[in-house]
Amino acid sequence: MSDILIVDDERDIRELISDILEDEGYVTRLAGNSDDAMTEVNAETPALLILDIWLKDSKMDGIDILKTVKRDNPDVPIIIISGHGNIEIAVAAIKQGAYDFIEKPFNIDQLLVVIRRAMETSRLRRENSALKRQETGAASMVGSSAAFRALIGQLDKVTKSNGRVMLSGPAGAGKELAARYIHANSTRATAPFVTVGCASIDAERMEEVLFGRESPERGIEPGLLEQAHGGVVYFDEVADMPLGTQSKILRVLVDQQFTRVGGGDKVRVDIRVISSTNRNLESEIAAGNFRQELFHRLNVVPIEVPSLEERREDIPELARYFLDMFHRTQGLPARELSDEAVTLMQTMIWPGNVRQLKNLIERVLILGDGTGPIEARELPNDEEKTAEDGRVVISGTLATMPLREAREAFEREYLLTQINRFGGNISRTANFVGMERSALHRKLKSLGVVTNSKAGARIAEVNQGEEA
Repeated sequence: MSDILIVDDERDIRELISDILEDEGYVTRLAGNSDDAMTEVNAETPALLILDIWLKDSKMDGIDILKTVKRDNPDVPIIIISGHGNIEIAVAAIKQGAYDFIEKPFNIDQLLVVIRRAMETSRLRRENSALKRQETGAASMVGSSAAFRALIGQLDKVTKSNGRVMLSGPAGAGKELAARYIHANSTRATAPFVTVGCASIDAERMEEVLFGRESPERGIEPGLLEQAHGGVVYFDEVADMPLGTQSKILRVLVDQQFTRVGGGDKVRVDIRVISSTNRNLESEIAAGNFRQELFHRLNVVPIEVPSLEERREDIPELARYFLDMFHRTQGLPARELSDEAVTLMQTMIWPGNVRQLKNLIERVLILGDGTGPIEARELPNDEEKTAEDGRVVISGTLATMPLREAREAFEREYLLTQINRFGGNISRTANFVGMERSALHRKLKSLGVVTNSKAGARIAEVNQGEEA
């Protein structure tokens, strides 16, 4: 997409413009009517379109072509030229998204100045789109645990289709990364990935943000759906979408078209929809907060993204990935993790999931002394309280128990933590805690601890008084 398409019904004019531009080093294509123009645009999107407003013997005039091209290729600058120019036509063209307007007979120097500016605009837009596509890369999908491999297996099954996907899971677990993984490995990978933060957009502005708007003063302002044309629109935390907007999104999913706020023309879009939620949408439906029809449209392929609790084996790999990332992108110190730090991170509670782990690593790198491996003492652990002299301060609950009950409660919690840490692997847990495998099994049984399979990993749960 680096050439200029010239559309004019006068052969002499289009060839004159072509000769001038080719002398300046540009590559051009020519079209004499609307059919040829649209054939050229559809064959390969040009970097710039120079368009005559009046086209004899054509199904579409310049304004019609302008509206169609801007609908499907909003980043392409369009310069309107006309021998019948007046201020009304210029205003109409600019309102429909034209880059500039030049009246025939044009001054060659003026034409070249406008074209150079427009080509620079086109180049910057292409570079911006390329950078956005790089951000959609799947490199940050990190892990090797059974739960993580199960997730990747599910994501791989939906990458090549256009099926709508609903990603569920707790906040910070990586639902947007999963959506970007689907996009980056799909046939739409070179097209836009547009995120709609349903929880962060004011309800009264939601429709304007999604559908765009038209006004005499500001012309056409494309919305997020229009910007996502050809690619993916990702509804982040879709449960927060206002009810009124939900019904309109449902209509878009059915018709693949919508009307901008303040406008009258239908805008057609080709988009794949991926959504996410950390809430139970069926409960939201029962409470009247979410439309059942929209849920069925979005929930074609449901995929659950596991919490960090369910993939504790991945914590060391994730932590090292973030250490390297912050060193490369922010110039923070290049540091390793001590074995004790790894052990502590695998036993910590992570309500914020992967996002919390990432923030913790960044905080340690910023506040640390920047030398040597990261030690356990540098990691904030709200669950563990110590007195100034190093003594462990036990919780009020344990302090009120008899010694035997307190010991059993501690052993149960300790072994649960270690089994979760090693993904339910009893042999690795036994080796770490310094017990024979058979002795560990007996201890677990005496404490009422059993293991169940969940999300592809072996996790530990407390048996409430019954044998498994």
